[in-house]
Amino acid sequence: MASVKEQIKESLVGTIIEPSLSTDAQATFVRRAKKDEETGELYMTEEEFVDAIAPDNEDYHKIKREQYAILFQIADRRKLGRITLQDWGTFENLLAKPDAEYEIAFRLFDEKGTGTIKYEDFQKLYNQNKGDESIPFDWNCEWASLYIGGAKHRHDMTYPQFSQMLRGLQGERMRQAFHIFDKNKDGYIDPEDFQRIILETARHKLSDHLLDNLHTLCNISTGSKISYANVRAFQNVIREMDLVDLIIRNATQKSEDGTITRTDFLNEAARITRFSLFTPMEADILFHFAGLDAPSGRLSLGDFAKVVDSSWQSAFALGLETGTAAAEHAVSTTKKILHSILESAHHFGLGSIAGAFGAFVVYPIDLVKTRMQNQRSKRVGEMLYKNSIDCAKKVVKNEGFKGLYSGVLPQLVGVAPEKAIKLTVNDLIRGHFTEKDSNKIWWAHELLAGGSAGACQVIFTNPLEIVKIRLQVQGEMAKHTDVPRRSAMWIVKNLGLVGLYKGASACLLRDVPFSAIYFPGYNHLKRDLFGESPSKKLGIVQLLTAGAIAGMPAAYLTTPCDVIKTRLQVEARKGETKYTSLRHCASTVYREEGFRAFFKGGPARVLRSSPQFGFTLAAYEVLQKVLPMPGSESEGPSIAGYAEPALGLQEAKAPLPYLRSRNALKIILDIDENFGRPKFPTGPGWVALSGLRSKS
Repeated sequence: MASVKEQIKESLVGTIIEPSLSTDAQATFVRRAKKDEETGELYMTEEEFVDAIAPDNEDYHKIKREQYAILFQIADRRKLGRITLQDWGTFENLLAKPDAEYEIAFRLFDEKGTGTIKYEDFQKLYNQNKGDESIPFDWNCEWASLYIGGAKHRHDMTYPQFSQMLRGLQGERMRQAFHIFDKNKDGYIDPEDFQRIILETARHKLSDHLLDNLHTLCNISTGSKISYANVRAFQNVIREMDLVDLIIRNATQKSEDGTITRTDFLNEAARITRFSLFTPMEADILFHFAGLDAPSGRLSLGDFAKVVDSSWQSAFALGLETGTAAAEHAVSTTKKILHSILESAHHFGLGSIAGAFGAFVVYPIDLVKTRMQNQRSKRVGEMLYKNSIDCAKKVVKNEGFKGLYSGVLPQLVGVAPEKAIKLTVNDLIRGHFTEKDSNKIWWAHELLAGGSAGACQVIFTNPLEIVKIRLQVQGEMAKHTDVPRRSAMWIVKNLGLVGLYKGASACLLRDVPFSAIYFPGYNHLKRDLFGESPSKKLGIVQLLTAGAIAGMPAAYLTTPCDVIKTRLQVEARKGETKYTSLRHCASTVYREEGFRAFFKGGPARVLRSSPQFGFTLAAYEVLQKVLPMPGSESEGPSIAGYAEPALGLQEAKAPLPYLRSRNALKIILDIDENFGRPKFPTGPGWVALSGLRSKS
């Protein structure tokens, strides 16, 4: 029957549904609460409440732990000086709201719980908590009247109006304070006055590094005073600290050495934001304070952390040894070097696979090219082949299809490091000279990168070439002479280390100009002909086409050097001229066979080199997409270097009630930094907030 009566009563007059508490919240209350000896009810006073929402192990050097006691007034809805489990549950429920920080500040001033704040109540609580020596603030100013009405027409503030007023209050406090200290009305104040303004209005949001160096703001411009523009720019920077952190993180990740300049910061800000949020002066202020200990102008995350991270303390304040920073720098440098080594190894491996694939595809053409270049037309009976097609037919007829792949094994073994070195060196040098902002490179640097890549590969190319060539021509020699077939190992042992580098000068003369022509041509074809860009990725057909076209002039124009190299490296047969040097070979060929002899095998070389490098580079770029460097970004061009996590925008590990309470206090302290601080009587008219006490 009682149950029915209760249901009828609830239906008629309603009921208050207390918010459900999580197991953790209940456990926290039970662990901290006291027990009423008379009723047996658990309760918390202000002291236990602070212990519950402000754990001892958190950082309180900006907002003192005793200031959290002001939140007790919000939890103590009935103003009894104690809160029950239900009161604690209501407060926990409030903290869980998405706009908890502003609502907590609103409820602090809405003491009667009416849902609006009367100006008289606001002014009373404000006067009770502001410091005796605080910079005066005029609540009758034009700015304040827009929110609370003029002196003769005050109106109650709703929650949205109040929260929006708090959003702009810090800026108005700075404006009024500047006006007070600008005694000459010339728009300038002394650095000491600026320091006092910031300490009173924003101390709770700034790092020790910023607070200790506020007076140096006058150094960003000529003169020894600080203008109002400086003050507003500084206020804008600290208001957008989270966005500053994000921009810095992105910019440093794209930097090879983890450092950025003012230009890098502004460029990244333009990429991230829809509008230009940071003026040149604001960027100057950020880099001024971050670069006080790094005058080079290139700053790292560690430099910015001293500005962005409000919890940052000096090594002296933390009691740290100076070796800590050096140790962290050493670890960071080691990580960066290790990453570079792993990245180079990754590129080398992909280049090896791509090079072997390209060489195997066109190897028959390479064999025909070599035999055509070795054919000496001035000797009677030496014209074995009429042209490249005739050569291919006779190889298949006399030696079988396998004859087209004579010597392919050492080619595959040697071409892997050869092409890998070429691709890696070109990438490294090209990347070094490429402008980071515009992604452009001077044409002379393109030639240097390509030529250097060609020069570096010769250490692998020459031994490979001489063994390959001798294997390629011995098939035709065995057909017409009694010379036995030799294996690759026999040739290597017979030549020795010095012999393996016979014709190296000719090899350099061929490979340096080839790569200097090929790589710039390939990159320009991709960009200018096919329109490659960060927003447009080319397909395999386009990559192959660009590689093939770039290879044509590079291959044909370097054919004379290739002919000389082949003649020097092939073992001379009986009755044939033995070439003693590059100059002797060139002059002998010209004298005995004419100028046209230098372009023997030219068409075959074009047919071989063009598709080979096309296949190689296409395979290399495809492999980079299919098998990216572990930990690298999947979109956009690969960026070598630095990827240290940002220091300010990290996920907080502290309990959520503490984090929300701390953020709410930051908003309340924008009104005056003395809110929640214990006050002592200075006269008969002093009135204190109930229950506030200091607790260290």
